[in-house]
Amino acid sequence: MSKRFDGRVAIVTGASRGIGFGIAQRLVSEGAKVCLTARKPESLEEAVESLGGAEHALAVAGKADDAEHQADAVSRTLETFGRVDMLVNNTGINPAYGPLIELDHGIARKTFEVNVLASLAWTQLVHREWMSTNGGAVLNVTSLAGSNPAPGIGYYGATKAMLSHITRELAVELGPGVRVNAVAPAVVKTQFATALYQDNEDEVAGQYPMRRLGVPSDIAGAAAYLLSDEASWVTGQILTLDGGVSLTGGM
Repeated sequence: MSKRFDGRVAIVTGASRGIGFGIAQRLVSEGAKVCLTARKPESLEEAVESLGGAEHALAVAGKADDAEHQADAVSRTLETFGRVDMLVNNTGINPAYGPLIELDHGIARKTFEVNVLASLAWTQLVHREWMSTNGGAVLNVTSLAGSNPAPGIGYYGATKAMLSHITRELAVELGPGVRVNAVAPAVVKTQFATALYQDNEDEVAGQYPMRRLGVPSDIAGAAAYLLSDEASWVTGQILTLDGGVSLTGGM
């Protein structure tokens, strides 16, 4: 594995497992140091150990939409590693399943706050504390559900569509010093997405031209490219990672 991230530091939210951990693992394997955030301290500590310990990773537990947690994570990253070159806004929630017409407004507000507003807040904070002067790269994790109607998870998709639009807006505002891109996965085999495939994985995967669902490393490879200097002329892009399923009208 190359060391294209030697000397660089990333904050990855929602990184104790799944896609977030996969991205963190890839960045560390290529030389980066990372701050991992998530709600549960125990899971975060296990993730740090699996990445090689404190030399490579820092754990800061808290809720992604909590302003004090955001400030603490950025402050501790700067104190520990001295910089924040990359930000990965991976945290997302989907506490509701069903038609929009029946959506609880309290759940809708919470989903918006975590999936959209928190990602913007993390970006504002990291930009203010480091990237405005030193430059950097931001990666948002959106979803294929933000591009196509997704019955049952329509509001989740709507929040991801807004995050995709914010990605493009920030790319315009923050260039040339800061690049802002996103990845938009289809179904990836994680605990978060289990309900979408657990009882019928073969049937779901059969809709994909690649005949399989995604795994975190599929997303991590694309994320590493977008965060690297190899993508130095790429900004404001939403990279669809879906095994071809959108070509067949699926999600």
